[in-house]
Amino acid sequence: MRVLVTGGAGFIGSHLCDFLLEKSCEVVCMDNLLTGSLDNIAHIQDPRFLFVEYDVTNFISIKGDVDYVLHFASPASPIDYLDLPIQTLKVGSLGTHRALGLAKARHAKFLLASTSEVYGDPLVHPQREDYWGNVNPVGPRGVYDEAKRFAEAMTMAYHRVHGLDTRIVRIFNTYGSRMRLTDGRAVPTFLRQALLNEPLTVYGNGSQTRSFTYVSDLVEGIWRLMQAPVNDPVNIGNPREMTLLELAKHVIRAAGSSSEIVFRPLPIDDPKVRRPDIGRARRLLGWEPTVEVDEGLARTLEWCRKVGRPA
Repeated sequence: MRVLVTGGAGFIGSHLCDFLLEKSCEVVCMDNLLTGSLDNIAHIQDPRFLFVEYDVTNFISIKGDVDYVLHFASPASPIDYLDLPIQTLKVGSLGTHRALGLAKARHAKFLLASTSEVYGDPLVHPQREDYWGNVNPVGPRGVYDEAKRFAEAMTMAYHRVHGLDTRIVRIFNTYGSRMRLTDGRAVPTFLRQALLNEPLTVYGNGSQTRSFTYVSDLVEGIWRLMQAPVNDPVNIGNPREMTLLELAKHVIRAAGSSSEIVFRPLPIDDPKVRRPDIGRARRLLGWEPTVEVDEGLARTLEWCRKVGRPA
């Protein structure tokens, strides 16, 4: 199988490239390095791997066969998509259109990396795939939420109109090695602060909930979805829910840190709850997460210390 991974130099994309190579795939990694990094793929020394620096909002041309297109290109952290709102909208719309067009032209399968953010600040809990969401389209987070919702709509349109064999994975909060510790998401922010013995910044009173999936569990779920005849969206995430205050305490304990916890005002449109219903993934993919939070944090901390981060 020859696979194109857009956004392949990003956090999740780079782990996906590793996983696909282990499965004997040929991998074309495409990234404009806006939020991705060559550091994430520098370890790959494999003749079956090709990196192409390119912006997928432009016409995509790839030499040779392509069996699968995995569209992972997009800013994905609040800091990134708040700083890069237009680029986020463009890669969700134009980039998805270009990637779908390539898949159609090459008779390839297509998988869209969507997100739990399509549910917005949910009024249904936990979130099932048939829930339509509660999104503020004109709020500061709307550029990411609506880009992904549009990308899902376009993916399904290509499936229905052109008969393209498509997949949609809705990814819930994921963490692990190669995350940028300054990207603003809870786990890397807490890790950076704990390793520096700085106060951990919790927004609101810390009662808002999230579910955290270790990256190895995520890529296994994506691989299973690639093989399954499932065109409707599938949640991939950890159904174990915890408050951000609980997460902060887990990180302090795991890091052996002397950090205290401080509280700051809650950002606009910050979701109050977030937990996937993974019944569809269990039933259709035989998938569920296996890495507990403490184990995942320990692995991520080991990586941080190994690479000398934070600086």
